[in-house]
Amino acid sequence: MANSMQAAAYHNEYNVDNEKEIVSHKEDINSSTHDDYECEFTPAEQRKIIHRVDRRLVVTVGVLYCVSLMDRTNLSAASIAGMNKELHLNVLMGTVSRYSVVTLVFFTTYIFFQPPSTVIIRYLGPRIHLSVIVTLWGAVMIGMGFSQDWQSLAALRVVLGILEAGFFPSCVYLMSTWYTRYDIGKRYSVFYILGSLASACAGILAFGLMQLNGREGLTGWRWIFIIEGALTCFLGIGAYWMLVDFPDKAHTSWKFLTEREAKFIINRVDRDRGDAKPEPWNMAKFFKGGLDFKVWCYALIFFNTTTVSYALAYFLPVILQINMGFTVGAAQCLVAPPYAFAAIIMYGCGWAGDKWKVRGLIIVFNMILCLIGLPIMGFAKSPAVRYFGVFLTTAGANSNVPATMSYQANNIRGQWKRAFCSATLVGMGGVGGIAGGLVFRTQDAPTYRPGIYACIATSCFSLLLVAVVSLISIRQNKRADRGEVELEWTEGDQKGFSADISAARNDPGLEAAPHLRTTKTRPFTNPCTRTIGNEQQRCIQFNANQTAAGNLRTRNVHLHAPSTQPPIPNPTITTTAQLRPAEAR
Repeated sequence: MANSMQAAAYHNEYNVDNEKEIVSHKEDINSSTHDDYECEFTPAEQRKIIHRVDRRLVVTVGVLYCVSLMDRTNLSAASIAGMNKELHLNVLMGTVSRYSVVTLVFFTTYIFFQPPSTVIIRYLGPRIHLSVIVTLWGAVMIGMGFSQDWQSLAALRVVLGILEAGFFPSCVYLMSTWYTRYDIGKRYSVFYILGSLASACAGILAFGLMQLNGREGLTGWRWIFIIEGALTCFLGIGAYWMLVDFPDKAHTSWKFLTEREAKFIINRVDRDRGDAKPEPWNMAKFFKGGLDFKVWCYALIFFNTTTVSYALAYFLPVILQINMGFTVGAAQCLVAPPYAFAAIIMYGCGWAGDKWKVRGLIIVFNMILCLIGLPIMGFAKSPAVRYFGVFLTTAGANSNVPATMSYQANNIRGQWKRAFCSATLVGMGGVGGIAGGLVFRTQDAPTYRPGIYACIATSCFSLLLVAVVSLISIRQNKRADRGEVELEWTEGDQKGFSADISAARNDPGLEAAPHLRTTKTRPFTNPCTRTIGNEQQRCIQFNANQTAAGNLRTRNVHLHAPSTQPPIPNPTITTTAQLRPAEAR
């Protein structure tokens, strides 16, 4: 008995020492692979690289998004500039006016052609894909300026939907591949802020272009489409040189990053969530993202948000003129201040979300702004007070667009799942555009009460969905803490765990590094594969008293707050690297 106990003790001691050696060896290897490029750059140089990406990527796609929103929503400016009267768009077709039909047909193709766009951009590259579609839809805009009847205008809007369908989801996906989870919120906000400023300036620009009425025999509303379309073509051609490729091919972009600087970006993102490396196309992986219930919750939140934001984009000048009694010129110009205010709120929300690592609370805050602003906008007696309600509603609805994009981007792992989720999210945004185009109907003028009720309902629905996602997230996080399930597992995790260990050891201050779980387990052979929650995961066993174990334990935190779990007394633990996708607040 004594001999057997002594042999068992020796065997256990040998296994622990052997496992320490294996872990140490793996950490040394991955320290060299992950840190070589980072050690080459000082912290100041690293910040300069990231800021260079900001200036080249975020600003370029943001400017293109300006013209995208301008070209998509300038119908409202043209409508009160004489288009409705000249093309007889106020005529009802059943219960829907021709103006609403022209507005809605855009989204029939816009929604249908969005899912393939995130696949196409991977094959063609952002420079070719985005510059071509922007230039082509600029040509379509010029054609709209020469429309002679409402049918030809509607047909061109269908073509415009096909071309613009590839833009927004491609930009969202492209930006998500360049930034870590807690860098992306501010970048999405800046991206959308530029679009909001375009919406703010579009009315003023349209008012100026209206003054060309009669030039070359063309009415003022036609000049709106022609000049803005020509501007779009110019920017689309220039985008070929200014746009950047995905990080793995960024060094080929014109006067951008060197190959080693691009490698630094790739390693930085890879250490954050482990999916920076491009994966080969796999249809099963792409559509597997649809099995995640939370993906559809994010999409529905985005639908609710865009319903309100599109309703304002298409009908705010009309509401200002008919409901509040402003002149055509005043209505065009008064569109600008609410969107400028929305830009301030939008950036503040993006900054706060990244700093305090919250996403759901930001969406709740913005929806509350909408729920305060909509009743004021719809029921206050004074036009000035109703106009104040427009400020709150515009700020809340538009700020939630980048907030929702950040919400889903933080909780998704894997290149093709990320591509699927981006397409789904923006596709539901297109459905929201259809709903927004039907919200404020001609027959409901001048109060538009049914539209106000519909917007209030969608805002309340968003609050409910955020609560559902938060409860699901809390439950999943608790199960993961107990070692019952692996969150956001990918096939890449089966290739080994060492990279995540080295990331935690060598960069303990990296706020957005993949969070690590610890759980008690029986001794096993290292490495091993075990099944938890119908998922296989790779495991490495080592002594808890080892320094690495202590470092790993400190990384076991929620996305929004440090962990308050007591330390595990058992000295033998298993670690599994995984992204905590869920925000519980």
